[in-house]
Amino acid sequence: MALQEAIQRFHDLLTAELAEESQAQLDDQLRRRGLFFGERPLCSVLRPRFLAAEQYRFLQRRVVVLLGAFRKAYQAALADAMFRSQFRLADWEEELVAEDPGFEEPSPVSRLDAFFVHGRGGLRFTEYNAETPAAAAYNDVLAEVFYGLPIMRIFLRHYEVRPQPARHNVLHALIDSYQKWSGKRDRPRIAILDWREVPTYSEFVISAEYFQSQGIDCVIADPREVEYRDRRLVVAGTPVDLIYKRVLIDELVERGGMDHPVVRAVREGAVCMVNPFRCKILHKKASLAVLSDERNAGLFSGVELRAIEAHIPWTRLVSERHTTYRGETIDLIPYIVRNRESLVLKPNDEYGGKGIVLGWEADDETWERAVVQALGEPYVVQEKVEQPIEPYPTLVEGCLRIEDRILDTAPFVFYGSYMDGCLTRLSTESLVNVTAGGGSSLATFVVEPR
Repeated sequence: MALQEAIQRFHDLLTAELAEESQAQLDDQLRRRGLFFGERPLCSVLRPRFLAAEQYRFLQRRVVVLLGAFRKAYQAALADAMFRSQFRLADWEEELVAEDPGFEEPSPVSRLDAFFVHGRGGLRFTEYNAETPAAAAYNDVLAEVFYGLPIMRIFLRHYEVRPQPARHNVLHALIDSYQKWSGKRDRPRIAILDWREVPTYSEFVISAEYFQSQGIDCVIADPREVEYRDRRLVVAGTPVDLIYKRVLIDELVERGGMDHPVVRAVREGAVCMVNPFRCKILHKKASLAVLSDERNAGLFSGVELRAIEAHIPWTRLVSERHTTYRGETIDLIPYIVRNRESLVLKPNDEYGGKGIVLGWEADDETWERAVVQALGEPYVVQEKVEQPIEPYPTLVEGCLRIEDRILDTAPFVFYGSYMDGCLTRLSTESLVNVTAGGGSSLATFVVEPR
């Protein structure tokens, strides 16, 4: 109730004049700070995401339990090729995950994606981005932008509003991984690695500026512009020690092959890379299927099993098999075909909503074609989860509107052991993904009455 009161108070304070003033400042700050996803402004609403303190603590506690289950699944996969086959790694991925990265954690920097239905305690994690989690820097700078808006000048008189920053943890995870890899306490030269044309390039600039403000030398590098010579990875004529990998491993290997300078340098121990090749295991969407599949129940503790049941939607690899759904044995493929309105199909390793088919938005013929495709390549099927809706203010052609948005909750995870910071994404469509072409990104604040 207190959270709803805070949201309503914010909207009540937002007069037409204050909305125009705040929108003008928001637009100016987005331009000044490079807060764009390609050509689109990163944020299009005038209110940040609010969470009550107890909700944020609840989210942190539940994430910790689930991370323990993910860790057990990863360790079992690393030790047993048969168990690892559940993740459906490609042959070249099998080759790369055999390489020891020089530190234990496969995903020092990661992010979970969830839907959090506040009033009913519903928290459902639908994906685990264990490879290249974006937006930690966007999150922090968006928080700074919202703090400065004219509407916040008035709202802060009534409420205490605390941001949940994340980019300092990104830097700590990078440095910690490097020092474990090198056995030294010195500071590395970091290369943020991705294609120069990607829409998230502006975040690389923000991250590099932050690293440099902390006394860390950092460059932004395109994989096409690096060299590997004399056992050093070289960018613009200067060796680098640590790769903050934002490029997808699939794209790196697809475009450059296993002989790409980055792949060779990492495999030969000439440079440290975060996240390492082994991140691919948990990054597969099949990782949620591994956790929720009854065949793997013996791997987890009672506490973990209860958390999986409560917070991981029923997920299975699409295959010809019998399994269970809510305690009942089912023939999986016929079940998927019959129950499209409550199911979603997802490629095992894609991003930005690519290849996802929402059964409730497809007709029978489209769904059946998608099931056939899913049988031919690695896909998972997942049950539909309730999507929370909140009102957000926008200024459209000079008119203030309060409109409902679907929102997801994307907590940042570090060292595979704790959550700190949380991004929120908004959409008017069921597929909540900024990369897919719609929606907004928001900073998340913990809010309490003064």
